[in-house]
Amino acid sequence: MLSPLKHIPRVEARAAILSLVVGLALLVVKFAAYFLTGSTIIFSDALEGIVNVTAAAFALYSIGYAHQPADEKHPYGHGKVEFFSAGFEGGMILLAAAMILFRAIEAFQHGTQLQHDALVWAIVLTSFALAVNGLLGLNLVRTGRTHRSITLEADGWHLLTDAITSAVALVTIVIIYFTHLNWLDPAAAVVASLYIGRTGLRLMGHAKAGLLDEQDDHDRQTLERILNGHIGPAAQPPRICSYHKLRHRHSGRYHWVDFHLVIPASMSVDQGHRLASTIEYEIEQTLGEGNATAHIEPCIDRACARCRPTHQEPA
Repeated sequence: MLSPLKHIPRVEARAAILSLVVGLALLVVKFAAYFLTGSTIIFSDALEGIVNVTAAAFALYSIGYAHQPADEKHPYGHGKVEFFSAGFEGGMILLAAAMILFRAIEAFQHGTQLQHDALVWAIVLTSFALAVNGLLGLNLVRTGRTHRSITLEADGWHLLTDAITSAVALVTIVIIYFTHLNWLDPAAAVVASLYIGRTGLRLMGHAKAGLLDEQDDHDRQTLERILNGHIGPAAQPPRICSYHKLRHRHSGRYHWVDFHLVIPASMSVDQGHRLASTIEYEIEQTLGEGNATAHIEPCIDRACARCRPTHQEPA
């Protein structure tokens, strides 16, 4: 199971391993704060820490699997596992949100027994967890976007969500420490569960879009800009008559693009092939990791401005 890890680029491997190690350390810190205080909101924070560790471990494996080269059984590569990883993490977050909400309702029903003498320690430990999760989350989001890893980015957003949960817990504990309003503890946990659940739904929606090959608006605009730039009297070479059937999808960070190019019927097969290859290369360089495939069709439009100066323009 661990063999795919050898395919992970060093920067991404370092980020994923750091997320896992830090998640384990903060899990101990958060549960220590919970056992010291019995606080429902700190229990919420600690429970999300379990999700962090589980998600980080799965993310590490998913990144390695996604980087495996295409093979006979997977000619389009293994990148979609990153969408599955994001969906798994979103599902874990939703489960944690449901458990937190259940615990908060239970605390409202039976009352909250807080250990006020230990609240100072809880404030210190929660502050530490907040700072570490916030910095690590920002680093993972930045690394994920730079290397186009939805898994790292999803893990980063989850840690930032966890940091916000820690912030809610910290503010709640500070207020309770000075006011002894214990009912604020389960009330804050309810708020935290709703926020965490929203993040889980967002991650699952993003994963669903990728698994079902939902069209990316940003990619569509980029592709149309490139192709439109080769149409018209002032177009950059190689000029084409038109294009249609433009389709694109993601396989994790990898882009797959296919489209039909309409070119003058007077062009030879070799000219048409070189023209298509030039545009395919431009698209691949713009999108980053990906593959573009063009199908060539002869133009049958008698009014086509591109076809009038026949035989003038090689590919």
